[in-house]
This record gives sequence, structure tokens and C-alpha cells, in this order.
Amino acid sequence: MLQWATVQLRPVLVQEQRLKLNPQLIQSIKLMELPLLDLRDRIQEELEQNPALELVKDKSTVSLEEMVKSRREEDAYFDTSSDSGFYRGMEASDERQRFIEGVLIRPETLQEYLLQQLRVEIIDDELQGICETLVRNLNDDGFHKEPVETLFKTASPRLGEALDLVRSLEPRGTCTSGYLESLQIQLGFLDNPPPGAGEILKHLEALQEALKKGTITEIARKLGRTEEDLQLCLDCIRGLHPFPGRQFASGEVRFVIPDVQVIHRNGELIIVLNKEEIPVLGISRDFRKLASRSEKSDREFIRKNLREAHGFINSINYRNQTLLRVSQALVLFQRDFFIRGPKYLAPLNLRDIAQELEINEATVSRTARGKYIQTEWGVYEIRRFFSNSISGASSGGSQHSKGGVKEVIREIISAERGNLSDQMIAELLSKRGINLARRTVTKYRTELALGSSYER
Repeated sequence: MLQWATVQLRPVLVQEQRLKLNPQLIQSIKLMELPLLDLRDRIQEELEQNPALELVKDKSTVSLEEMVKSRREEDAYFDTSSDSGFYRGMEASDERQRFIEGVLIRPETLQEYLLQQLRVEIIDDELQGICETLVRNLNDDGFHKEPVETLFKTASPRLGEALDLVRSLEPRGTCTSGYLESLQIQLGFLDNPPPGAGEILKHLEALQEALKKGTITEIARKLGRTEEDLQLCLDCIRGLHPFPGRQFASGEVRFVIPDVQVIHRNGELIIVLNKEEIPVLGISRDFRKLASRSEKSDREFIRKNLREAHGFINSINYRNQTLLRVSQALVLFQRDFFIRGPKYLAPLNLRDIAQELEINEATVSRTARGKYIQTEWGVYEIRRFFSNSISGASSGGSQHSKGGVKEVIREIISAERGNLSDQMIAELLSKRGINLARRTVTKYRTELALGSSYER
């Protein structure tokens, strides 16, 4: 005999914690990652979209007459004052030469660029090793040389995680089997891709043939799409890079704009944030007055734009303040580097900076990504200052950084008399308190793009 049970539903209050990112915080995070050139583009885009913003000053666009006048006034000041100036005489020549050598940098290979980004990612050693293996297996197009399955003796459960991480690095879409998979990956990183663009990629070759004939009507009909929607998807796909690694294959010299400058003067290190390249924004007074004069239906639109304008300006200020704080912490930890040179680079990781500033490691990582510091020794990426420690003379084995040791190896090779083998270099390093195996010396020498003793 069946018996029915009566169940009474009662409202229950449950308290739980959730992390929700508001639009202001999301905007701050995105602006934090932008280097100077991308930040300028983003500011210009916001100026065009938000009528509440206005350009107060842009020092990066100065007329030729103003530049000549400024230079003459600067020369007159140095000629009539006791200030010897930062660029005077022989010192000026040396400084200009170091600046030019720093800004005109050797083209970076795709592998070097990806490996540098991996070093500032917050990942463990196991995942780091898998990612590095994947990166070294890439060709000039950014695709796998050998099938991924053949790279490892045993299948790793973290291979998928490593693939996702490398594909998320700049340039997006590397570490794939071909251009179609690369385009699919890049589509996934777009904020608002056209609906159905991923499906269109599956028919890309047929679409290319149709475009050669001058019509896409038949293809649109077969896909059940309008020609306008299909054209929108094609325009989006054309903006992607089918061969993301090729931009590193050219031998052209690349220019970089330092975000921060560190000057060594009178025994002190002076940190200067490069605000000359960042346009100064303000709130339009005329637009603000409209809030009280407009109709009620328009006031919400005006107030919304004013809120977004204030939020955008605050996000830029927060980016600059965080970049300056991180730079100050870098100078604190890497003081010997800035004063004495690259071979004195000390071991440093993201956690050290994060603890010093009492901020999250992810914030330090975003701040370091794509930013440059101009030093007495050239222009360096901020991530260059994060270097793992190696075994040294001390019991802790943490007094020498990998980057510093590589510079010592470069110095030994440049000053060698006769061609030193890697074993001889290892012995010279040992005399300096740096104990490295011969194979490690070979690895560092290869990363420095220095040939073997026979090749030299």
C-alpha cells in the first residue's frame, strides 16, 4: 500500500561569501596590464566614446617649434648655471649611447618572448617545466614542430593546463597545430566576438574560394546566415593573426618606450615615472553643467558618463601609482644591479615584491607585464628583474640569481683569451663562488645566443 508523505517547503536564509568583480575593478585590472603605447590607444578610444572626458594636455605631441625652443632654453640653463646637467660633455655622450643601445633592442625570438612571460606567471615548477617544453617545440609560425604527445615519456595530467597557459600568452594563439586552431583560440579571447564566428571558421577555406569568385551569397544561404552577419564574422576573423609567431621572424629593429626611468645621481637612485607619454584627462565642465539643465530623461545618461569618466581617470591614476610602487620595490631589492650593473642581479620573485607592498602577487604580475625600465645599463623589461636563485657558495644557495650568473658568463666569454670550453667556464665560476655543472653552463650560454668554443 502506497503512502504519500507531505513535505512542507520553508524559506531558509543562507549566508555565503562571494567574490564579484564590479565594472570599475575589471577596468582597473585591464588598464594595469597595458604598456604605454596600448594605454594611449585605450585613452583615445575612451575619449571618443565618453563625451564627459576631455583631453587636458598631451605632452607626447609637441610641435617642432616648441621642441626647438625647449631645447634652446635647456642649453641656456646649463650654460648659465652651476648644474652640470645629466647630458653634458663626455657623460652626455655616454648616456646618449647607452640610451640608444637600450631603446634599439635586438629582435626577440618567439621562444624568448614566451619564456620571459612564463617567468612572471604564478605557477609551480612542474607546470613551468611542461610549458617550457611546449614553447621550445614551436616553429617560427608559433605551431608545434612535433606532435605534443611525443614530447613527454609519460602522459601528464597537466598537459591541458599547460597548453591553455601558453596559448593565453602574447601573442595569443601559439602552441597550436595550425592556423585554423590558432584562429579559434584567438576568437575565444575576444571580449565580444560576432555570434557564430567560431562556426564560420570551420568553413573558412570554402569561404575563401567563394570570395575569389566575388560572392558569398550561396555560402551564407547554406550556413543559414544573412550576408551582413557573415561579412561581420569575416571582418572579425581578418583582424586576427593566422600565424601569430611570424611577427618575431623579421630582423627589423623594434623600438620600446620606457615606462619608468631610474637615474643614479650623487649616490642616490631617482625613480621617474614616464608621464610624458600619458595624456592628461579631465572632466568636461560643459558636460557637467548639462546635468542640471537637461531634461529628466537625459540626466541619467549624463550622470552615467560622468561616473564612467571619473572611474576611468581613477583607474589610470591607480595604474600609475602601482607601477611606481612596484618600481620603488624593485630598486630596493635590486639596488646593486642599478648601481653596479647586470651581473649583480639578485634573486627575486613576485612574492617578495607582493609582501613588501602588501598587495597580491597577481597585481605585481600584471604591473610587470609588457613594461620597461630605463637604467644606466640600458632599457630592460620589468620582468627581467625577477630571476630564480641558483646554488652558490652559501649554504642557502640563494645569493646568485640566474640572470646575474648569465651576465657573468657573458663577461667571461667576452674577455676570454683563447676559446674557453664550458668546463673551463664552470671552473672560473667556481672560483667566484658560483658552483655550476658544465651542462648548466652550456644551457645558460645557449640562452645567451653565444656559440660553443669551436664556433667562437
